[in-house]
Amino acid sequence: MAAPDPAELARAAAFRSELRRFLSRSEVQAAEMGLTPQRYDLLLQLKAAPEGHSTVTELARRLHLRQTAVTELVKRAEEAGLVRRRRAEHDRRVYFLELTAEGDRRVVHVFDALRRDRDALVHAFAQLDAHFHAAARD
Repeated sequence: MAAPDPAELARAAAFRSELRRFLSRSEVQAAEMGLTPQRYDLLLQLKAAPEGHSTVTELARRLHLRQTAVTELVKRAEEAGLVRRRRAEHDRRVYFLELTAEGDRRVVHVFDALRRDRDALVHAFAQLDAHFHAAARD
């Protein structure tokens, strides 16, 4: 196996550092709004859901968590007044999950506070992607 290219290692390390910085800033911003990182992720997924709601099964897939973990996360968010359940009309066994006004307010606040951090992360992705495409052409 050939030794890794030092420049590539440096870019990968810089990218990982930027990713960790973003995650750290996300945790700080979420905490300022009284949210755990997991709760922020839950609210963000609900805010981004195409129809404005989701199910536990869909959230488990998008959050890469077990369904039981998502059920508990939803239960706690519901108790905190951030999420509500609504029974689906097409199938009474299904519950849709949606943000309350308070849940929406908090997730939007954190999302807005992280705008520059997301831009920096996108830039780091773009640099790494450009390097890998250049290396693939060589």
